[in-house]
Amino acid sequence: MQIKYATILSALIAVCLAQSQRPQVSDTALEDALNDKRFIQRQLKCALGEAPCDPIGKRLKTLAPLVLRGACPQCSPQETKQIQKTLSYVQRNFPQQWAKIVRQYAG
Repeated sequence: MQIKYATILSALIAVCLAQSQRPQVSDTALEDALNDKRFIQRQLKCALGEAPCDPIGKRLKTLAPLVLRGACPQCSPQETKQIQKTLSYVQRNFPQQWAKIVRQYAG
């Protein structure tokens, strides 16, 4: 199950870095990944430098400054919508971590 979520979130996060064909992530698959709070918490801790990073966390750390500044020129409208949904979810459900991420990456 964790591999499924990792693949889904990895595909979503990687969209801004991809140079060629990008995997599409369904809205249902994204919702499933967002509902795995332990997985999300691990990725947030990685992004904040509080825990080791897996490949998804490493991508998060790379993309965080770009996405927080609204810069993802390679993203499709669907990908942009999914990224916004993910950020909104983190903002609502993990407000303390969100504030730290904004301080750390948005500057």
